[in-house]
Amino acid sequence: MSSTTTGTTRFATSADGTRIAYEVTGEGPALVLVDGALCSREMGPSRGLAAALAGDFRVVAYDRRHRGESGPGASPYSTEREVEDLAAVIDAAGGSAHVFGASSGGALALEAAMAGVPIERLAVYELPFIVDDTHPSNDPQLPRRVEALVSEGRRGDAVKTFMRTVGAPGPMIAMMRLMPVWKKLTGVAHTLPYDLSLVIEHEQGRPLPDGYYDAVSPETLVIAGGKSPEYLRNAQAAIAEAVPNARLEVLSGQTHMIKAKVVAPVLAEFLKAVSPR
Repeated sequence: MSSTTTGTTRFATSADGTRIAYEVTGEGPALVLVDGALCSREMGPSRGLAAALAGDFRVVAYDRRHRGESGPGASPYSTEREVEDLAAVIDAAGGSAHVFGASSGGALALEAAMAGVPIERLAVYELPFIVDDTHPSNDPQLPRRVEALVSEGRRGDAVKTFMRTVGAPGPMIAMMRLMPVWKKLTGVAHTLPYDLSLVIEHEQGRPLPDGYYDAVSPETLVIAGGKSPEYLRNAQAAIAEAVPNARLEVLSGQTHMIKAKVVAPVLAEFLKAVSPR
């Protein structure tokens, strides 16, 4: 793996040769941000978080493969390739780093931790799991259904299907289709099957498998929004229970949408804390 720089955008090379674009903000210990579905450096919470955390950390925001300035992938998509992408970015950042993953990006970050990627401390925000009966399970074929829509050129329908799945109201979806952001969303619709495949196994209304996260070794903070649906809050509690060295923090008044001014101080406190001896 290697790293090159072009202007303010830098590039790490993943194990399969895919170039992964990233940018660095601030000075201090490295902190890599992993976006969720439909997000990239240009669209999502990463730049707001980077600005809020730049006084304490060297914040690394990157475009997951086939988004933004990152390459489409030199080999067929798999979770393992995305883990290698994150490993390449961490390597370029200095060899090890703290990691914060949001939504399905949190699921990816935990997969990387299980694979032994050198993560110092790990924080995740509201993985979209369904681990009990407080919410209907999602169709196990959802990733394939969305992939088929994209293959048929029906990118708008793919985004609409995803947004309906995550609970976006119909009127909001209809309004978004008339806004400039819709073009950006449909522009990355081809990545939705990637994110869905990361989480669909844990969206079936079943508890997490015994021992699933036993290999996660970093100290881990699992964050939930206090105003998020019950099933999301329950899922975060289950994840915190399943990860060996983890704790749960519920942020009063918050939802699945990350607000940098609320989340950044919580992250900073956790990442800067002295580990108990």
